[in-house]
Amino acid sequence: MSLRKSAVVSLLSLAVCCLCFSGAAMAKTVVKLAYENNPGEPFDVVAHKWADLVKERSNGEVELELYPSSQLGSKKDVLEMAMMGVNVITITDAGFLADYVPDFGILVGPYLAKDAKDIFKLFKTDWFKGLDEQLQQKGLHIVTPNWMFGVRHLLTTKPVEKPEDLHGLKIRVPNNRMQIATLKAMGATPTPMPLSEVYPGLTQGVIDGAENTLPVIYGQKFFEPARYLDLVGYMTMTAQWVGGQAFFDTLPPETVQLLHETGDEAGDISKQLLAADGKEDMAIIEKMKNEGVTVVEVDTTPFREATKSVYDEFPEWTPGLYDKVQKLLEQ
Repeated sequence: MSLRKSAVVSLLSLAVCCLCFSGAAMAKTVVKLAYENNPGEPFDVVAHKWADLVKERSNGEVELELYPSSQLGSKKDVLEMAMMGVNVITITDAGFLADYVPDFGILVGPYLAKDAKDIFKLFKTDWFKGLDEQLQQKGLHIVTPNWMFGVRHLLTTKPVEKPEDLHGLKIRVPNNRMQIATLKAMGATPTPMPLSEVYPGLTQGVIDGAENTLPVIYGQKFFEPARYLDLVGYMTMTAQWVGGQAFFDTLPPETVQLLHETGDEAGDISKQLLAADGKEDMAIIEKMKNEGVTVVEVDTTPFREATKSVYDEFPEWTPGLYDKVQKLLEQ
């Protein structure tokens, strides 16, 4: 081959490589990951692990862009964006999903199961698959239901040992019916507001307390204006990552599968980090004690009794839903 022909071949090869690279770059899929937790919280740490898994498995062709601290807006704002087809996945829970498919609400019921393992078992049942299919018809797509969020307690401006101590206290709750009903049954005045407004709300006296998991309470520094941690443990919270079905319909099947599989794997990491043995929570409690927080050990029996009636407040549920779920938990 002559020198000129060799040069032409080399130039053509380089051009083909450039075109291929350009095409790969244009084909790159970017998905925004939106959540309320602050950088450094366990949930944020696992979100980074998920982004790493996606990048590694896709050879960089799929990227998760992380938006912590409610940067893209409240949970409801982001869910609306997702339903409009925006390339966003947001963290949510069954309480919010109940706005679209009512039976989801039971999954955030008070004292529903003994521990998180039982709740995760429900996600593998045909019953849950049916809820997932109904949600897709409403325009939402569960990417993974497999994430551990933690056990939810109360943080208040005065000690709470029994339901009567909550009378007259305004307690921040997420804006979903189940948790509003639960805190009301406990005796509190439930006050829905975005997580980003809780700290100023406590500081200004707009609310007298909040409920959440210990990593969130500590990471958001809610304990600075509210100095009593009341260990009621009224809910073991799992988390679901949800996107819009319209966006997922535009993705290649292999990309959808990649997001599902890596999301589930990251969920397993969240279970290890927030394990049922409570080591993470115990470490946070010690940190809060060192910060001057009073930890109130609570007999949960009166709270369990007070909240039993909550399961009768949802006539839109499938008849016999509570009994059905309890049977699934027993299997």
